[in-house]
Amino acid sequence: MSSIYLGVLKLCRAGVNYSTLRRRIRSQIDMALKSRENPVVTKLNSSEFNSIFTEEVLDLKKLFDKYQYEIRVAGGAVRDLLMGQKPTDLDFATTATPQQMKEMFTIENVRMINMNGEKHGTITPRINDKENFEVTTLRIDMVTDGRHAEVEFTTDWKLDANRRDLTINSMFLGFDGSVYDYFFGYEDLQKRRVAFVGDPDVRIKEDYLRIMRYFRFYGKIAESPDKHEEKTLQVLSNNVEGLQCISGERIWVELKKTLQGKFAGDLLKTMIGVGVAKYIGLPENPNLEELDKVLKRAEHMKLHPMSYVAALLRNVDEVTVLHSRLKFSSYDRDLTYFLVVHREDKVSTRPLLPYEKLVLNSKIKQKDSYEYVREVLKYRGEESLLEQFNKWEIPRFPINGKILKVNNVAPGKNYSTILSRLKDIWIENEYKQSVEDLVKFIPDIIKEYDKKK
Repeated sequence: MSSIYLGVLKLCRAGVNYSTLRRRIRSQIDMALKSRENPVVTKLNSSEFNSIFTEEVLDLKKLFDKYQYEIRVAGGAVRDLLMGQKPTDLDFATTATPQQMKEMFTIENVRMINMNGEKHGTITPRINDKENFEVTTLRIDMVTDGRHAEVEFTTDWKLDANRRDLTINSMFLGFDGSVYDYFFGYEDLQKRRVAFVGDPDVRIKEDYLRIMRYFRFYGKIAESPDKHEEKTLQVLSNNVEGLQCISGERIWVELKKTLQGKFAGDLLKTMIGVGVAKYIGLPENPNLEELDKVLKRAEHMKLHPMSYVAALLRNVDEVTVLHSRLKFSSYDRDLTYFLVVHREDKVSTRPLLPYEKLVLNSKIKQKDSYEYVREVLKYRGEESLLEQFNKWEIPRFPINGKILKVNNVAPGKNYSTILSRLKDIWIENEYKQSVEDLVKFIPDIIKEYDKKK
């Protein structure tokens, strides 16, 4: 990890905001950004659109109608519906302020949860005690510092669209199917183009995480891995230093989603090309040669995100450094260690045997070790071995401490040594030996153990 990165990271952790120097007040130029005169670009009536209207969604709309507040579907769900996809979740935007929503829901006896979002304008009602919806007041990010924003509420839909990151995420959807698009996201989506709302440099400086979000959404909508606009990549490169004060958890959420989408390997290389590596915890010179090998032999095998990450790391120390920055889950962290340690060739007369041993001798949960081995085989491009491994039923080792005791082995530390040696014999003989077969080896194992004392 670079000394520059460590120095700035210490300042960030000490509460010194790197982005303070870039603190900016939203300008009138932002407010007057060129937009469509008539924002309604189309009207949806697809099966995907109609499927979103659950009883709870309709009841939510009735509440806002009763109190004469506008409410529309916002952001990603609109984009997904325009792509012919059913949204996984719905977020809503409204002209009602948080206080007005609280008063309305209180009068109507609607329970509200997750009150932490209120300062950002979000209230979460639980409709019919069945479904939660995030409803956010239209707002303007008046003052930004690269991580946080001071917001001002508004009733102007265009101003709220203007504060969003990408044009494809800045559209709204009325309950009658009308799609409201102020900044030409509809056309960009048709072209599969990822573009920032307005000036990309301004948008990124408002929140440097948008560098990572650019790549995530490129993988979501683009049709080829190399249609980036050079001007956009240059702006990303000019701003990568700002990532060093974005929390690792937020970075990892975006990066992991990118690695689960299309063109994961290519996007990872493009990210590294614009300079993100050292600011997100990767080595300054990631192992691109290894990544290229993995992509060539295995990208078609639906790799886990950690396989892409592991390919860039040369040793377990680099895994530890990256984990300290991005804060992986324990499963993802241990999988990455496992991949780095076990990705090299394993010599055996029976090719699957070394991998079976990894499962049977594992010190972690057997289920996890089984999945980790599957990922190692994918990482290596071993399709035939993976097919065999998928058919392999994990056998149960028939010997335990109770059996040793019955066979006159005195309790003690040598129990683990004897069990381990018996298990090796059992594995080498393809699990065919019974308890009776295995206990015959005990005297010789004890003799070997005594000689080594």
